[in-house]
Amino acid sequence: MRRILTTLLFSTALLHAADATAECPTGPYGPGAAAAVDGDVVVVYSVPGLAPPGQRYLFVDGRRGSTVADDGVVRCTADGLIVRDAEGTSTLWPRIALRETDTAFTSLGSRLAGRLIEPESADPEMPLVVMVHGSERTSATRSSYAYMMAAQGIRVFAYDKRGTGESEGEYTQNFELLADDAAAALGHAREMTRGRVGRAGYFGGSQGGWVAPLAATRSDADFVAIGFGLVVSPIDEDREQMISEARAAGFDARAIEQIERLSQATARLLTSHFNDGFEELEALRHELADAPWAATIQGEHSGAMLRTSDADLRRVGRARFDNLELIWDYDAQAVLERLDAPLLWVLAEQDREAPIEKTRGALQSLTAAGKPVDVYLFPDTDHGMFEFRTLPDGQRQGTRITDGYLRLLGDWIKDDVDGTYGRGTRLFGDGN
Repeated sequence: MRRILTTLLFSTALLHAADATAECPTGPYGPGAAAAVDGDVVVVYSVPGLAPPGQRYLFVDGRRGSTVADDGVVRCTADGLIVRDAEGTSTLWPRIALRETDTAFTSLGSRLAGRLIEPESADPEMPLVVMVHGSERTSATRSSYAYMMAAQGIRVFAYDKRGTGESEGEYTQNFELLADDAAAALGHAREMTRGRVGRAGYFGGSQGGWVAPLAATRSDADFVAIGFGLVVSPIDEDREQMISEARAAGFDARAIEQIERLSQATARLLTSHFNDGFEELEALRHELADAPWAATIQGEHSGAMLRTSDADLRRVGRARFDNLELIWDYDAQAVLERLDAPLLWVLAEQDREAPIEKTRGALQSLTAAGKPVDVYLFPDTDHGMFEFRTLPDGQRQGTRITDGYLRLLGDWIKDDVDGTYGRGTRLFGDGN
């Protein structure tokens, strides 16, 4: 299956946002892009449940919203995207001309659907990036990230991982299998762009931080960029989440020691695929029955396992907690030690889902060993590089992607890092 779409480049003109009511002109597949003369970028994309003319927008500085929201700054007409600036002036931004080619490739017996998104540029040295999934089950070929990268002058290959979107196969979180799929995607994208591409590599967010580096060790990747990923195992992630929760709630050192023991007990069950460790967890369950944190601590899985009865764990524990082929004790640092390609790693300082302390230390040890690693930290950000407000109940509500993050990704992939990126700080590394 192969379809090519070409967007049109419109001239800039002044219009009133109040007159903009049409569906965003992004083609029959949803996403599109526009750019201002000063190099600013906004992408518009469709999301499930938001019917036309309503779509979402994302600026390169991380602002986001709905095209039909009362306080939105992006509106659509039949001619293009109207953007209102801070002074209230509305301008028709010219569209970026993009070519989209739908395709399919085979990996380990499954047909996977992909899309190549290219700026209409004759530059034969434009880089190529393959977008590697996080843990989501949604289609990736319409990802706002993919279009944002393309709008910054990068050839982008996005694909639906097995069992999602239009791809065949069973959904899985097995890093080995997903890495083989990502390597196949890079090979296919290179064939599609033969003779008109520069360096080529991967971007992975969240769970992609485990998958993309492994894929790079199995392919001729020129770089790997990671956002808000981990250099620890899924078991470590769960433990670090629980410890982070406990410290945020003010629990003492005894609670931390108890949580460490809980992590060890649940890890035994998970790594044995629920063949061993029931008695140890049941004994701990009784011991911790009155622990002040036991009723509220979450983690990725241990909190729920603690509050599930022994009988239910024996009956449905594996089906509930161990049904995605996750490699629980995955050695992420060993993979990075084998990786020779330049690596960018971007950390969210207050990441609750992927606490950064051990990952930061692991990355620093890699740079000390001479590995080409660039590490950036963005303050006041949670998972996904989201700035947030804290609600009265302690929950966080994401407000925007932090300024500088998306530009950093684009510039680093283009090997053109220069200046500052919002409030981001380079912790260590010498560039790529």
